[in-house]
Amino acid sequence: MERQFHPVGAKLSATQTGTQSIDRAAQLLVRVVETSQPPTVGELAEHSGLPKSTTSRLVGALERHGLVQRDNGNGQLRPGSVLRGYARRTTGEADLVALAAASLDRLAERSGETVNLGVPGLGVVEQLDQRDSRHYLGSTNWVGRRFPSHGSAVGKVFFAYGALPVPGELERLAPLTIVDPTAFADDLASIVARGFASAVDELEPGLWAVAAPVREASGGVIAALSISGPTVRLRRGLLDELGSLVRQEAEDLSTLLCYDDPERGAA
Repeated sequence: MERQFHPVGAKLSATQTGTQSIDRAAQLLVRVVETSQPPTVGELAEHSGLPKSTTSRLVGALERHGLVQRDNGNGQLRPGSVLRGYARRTTGEADLVALAAASLDRLAERSGETVNLGVPGLGVVEQLDQRDSRHYLGSTNWVGRRFPSHGSAVGKVFFAYGALPVPGELERLAPLTIVDPTAFADDLASIVARGFASAVDELEPGLWAVAAPVREASGGVIAALSISGPTVRLRRGLLDELGSLVRQEAEDLSTLLCYDDPERGAA
């Protein structure tokens, strides 16, 4: 256990205490970034020698600022949306767009609807690339735009797979409905079970979308492919049909990014 000794009667100044907290948080962040196996809070506490309560508090601060993210399933910690966004801008964003180009082309050809490649930002979804709908209605250009992660199929994917932290306040996540926390959790679980998310009239009235996760080599979800269109063309069974299609393309793109799914191809 880490111990600090001070002269009798001496007190740490606010500046000293603040600096110590910054140093400790920085050490935890470096550990999350550099370790080959994403650690849990408990593992970080053991490695750093800090009490688990202190480690949890510091990790919480890093999470709130998008520097780390916690996997909703196993509690493992990975670099957060701010660090991933910086890495994309400096090294990998163009590569991701280039690798996704063929998938976007195929999805656009087969669906006839608008197709996008989105990535998680700090509480928002950012669109990197798009293929336009072949129809006049529904041909909005989303590239370069940011929109709230709640209420969108892409945002649901990021919540479900831990690419964005689930907000603590769920009372009014979606613009059109009051979100019940239990129903929200059930929706995220069903997304993981079927491998894609859907949204109808949630981001805005008259719009539907399906989206599926794109994984990097470590297994973390770094992007999502989506198909969207107006509800006037939404027929029975279309969401499941296009959801399966976008899931397959997302899996193929993940393979190009060196992700090896242990369950894929199993008998």
